Amino acid sequence: QVQLVESGGGLVQPGGSLRLSCAASGSTFSSNAMGWYRQAPGKERKLVARITSGGSTNYADSVKGRFTISKDNAKNTVYLQMNSLKPEDTAVYHCFVAPDYRVWPVDYWGQGTQVTVSS
Repeated sequence: QVQLVESGGGLVQPGGSLRLSCAASGSTFSSNAMGWYRQAPGKERKLVARITSGGSTNYADSVKGRFTISKDNAKNTVYLQMNSLKPEDTAVYHCFVAPDYRVWPVDYWGQGTQVTVSS
């Protein structure tokens, strides 16, 4: 059983930065991708970024150039560095684990962390 524990959300002004962390229990990196979806109120959950077991990354067009996903295999932790934040980035961010070959559905979810971008 895999458990994902997220941290790092909060309130930030437009243009600011946050770094999200997701610590995973169990051996999740060997053949799995990890990443982040986000869900704003009244909207569907959307993929933000993912990183495969081999280190390949994918980003939503809306965050390219502003967000960076990375991982620390020794710590079983994935990070999302978010810069130049905009009000439209406000959402609950959910960490996930899924097989490398599949974007959806995912196998495991974290509980979610709130990110609010507001002045």
